[in-house]
Amino acid sequence: MKSLGSIRRSFAPWTDPSAKPYIVFENVTKRFGDFTAVNNLSLSIFEREFFALLGASGCGKSTLLRMLAGFEEPTSGRILLDGQDLRGIPPYRRPVNMMFQSYALFPHMTVEQNIAFGLKQDGMPKTEIETRVADMLKLVKLTQFAKRKPHQLSGGQRQRVALARSVAKRPKVLLLDEPLGALDKKLREETQFELMDLQQSLGLTFVIVTHDQEEAMTMADRIAILDKGEVMQVATPAEIYEAPNSRFVANFVGNVNMFEGKLTAREGERVTIAGSSGAEIKVVNAGDAAQGGDVAFAIRPEKIKVSSKRPGNSAANAMQGEVYDIAYLGDMTIFHIKLDDGQIIKASTMNSSRTVEDPLSWSDQAWISFEPDAGVVLTR
Repeated sequence: MKSLGSIRRSFAPWTDPSAKPYIVFENVTKRFGDFTAVNNLSLSIFEREFFALLGASGCGKSTLLRMLAGFEEPTSGRILLDGQDLRGIPPYRRPVNMMFQSYALFPHMTVEQNIAFGLKQDGMPKTEIETRVADMLKLVKLTQFAKRKPHQLSGGQRQRVALARSVAKRPKVLLLDEPLGALDKKLREETQFELMDLQQSLGLTFVIVTHDQEEAMTMADRIAILDKGEVMQVATPAEIYEAPNSRFVANFVGNVNMFEGKLTAREGERVTIAGSSGAEIKVVNAGDAAQGGDVAFAIRPEKIKVSSKRPGNSAANAMQGEVYDIAYLGDMTIFHIKLDDGQIIKASTMNSSRTVEDPLSWSDQAWISFEPDAGVVLTR
C-alpha cells in the first residue's frame, strides 16, 4: 500500500460519505464596509479533528475563527456546530473556547487561580474546581508552578497555563489564534507536538489559525489554504504538499519548481510536456489535463537529483545547466542550477554521509534529473 506521505493516525472521517461534519460553514460571507473578508465560503470540520486555517495576512482566516467564536456575525450564510445554527448565540453561550496569541493571563492571579477563573464564573462547586485544576496542571506539566504568578514563568510555561485555562471548561471546540507566535523556534517546535498529544488525549476538536506552514503541516489532520477570503484547497498535509490543486497552492506551501509548457501527447497516464525552451518532459500524475492545453509541471526541490554527469537512467528526465548558487546547511545542501533557457531550478540533497563523492562548485556544469512520477501537472 502506497500513501502520499507518512500517516500519523488512521483518523480520517472526511473519507467516509456517511460521516456527519461537526462544524459547517455554509456559504458564509463577511463584509466590513466595502471590504469582503470572507467570500461565499463553505467548509466542513469533523469532531475530534485537528484542523488548520492557513494563509497569508488578510486572507480571512482569523475572521472565520472569530465568527465561529461569536465575536463576529456573518453578513450572509450559516455556521453550524453539531447541527445547531450559531447565529444570534453570544460567545459565552457557545460550547467553544478561544486561546489568543497574547495568552491574556491575569497578572495578579496565580497559575491555579488563572485556570480556575472560568470554572468559578460558571458556579462549579469548590471541590470539583480543585480536582479539575489539579488535573489540568498535571496535563500541562505545571503542578510545581501552581502558586506562581505569570511574570514568574517562561513564555512556554505561560502558553501552557493559557492552554490549561482554555480546556478546563471542557469546550466542544478549542480555537487557537496564532497560539505559538510568541515562542522561540525551538520551544515552538516542542510545543507543537505537546499540542498534538494534548488534543488526542482530550478528544476535543481543535481549529488553529496560523500563517506558519510548518506549524500547520506538523499539527493538523487537514489544512484549508485560504486566499482573499476563499478556500483554495482542503486536504491532509501530505496531499497539500505532494498533490497541490493549483499553482497558487504549490507556490504557497514549501518550495517548488514550475516548468510551464503545453501538454503535447498522452499515452494512458504518461504525458509529454513541451517546455517553453523546447525541452520535453515525460511525466505522469497529469489528472484530466487536456492535450494541447497550457499546463505547469510542479516539482519539489528534494525530488530533483544533481550530478556532474548525465544520469544513466533512460526513464528519467534530464537537463543540463550551470551551478548558480550553493548553500550548505549541514543536514542538506541547496543547489540553484541555471538552465540553458535562463530558468533557475532549486534542488536539495540530504547530506547522509560526511563526505561527497561527486562534489560540485559554483559555475560547474551540472545535470538535473527527476523521475516521471516525481511531480504533478497543474492546469490552474
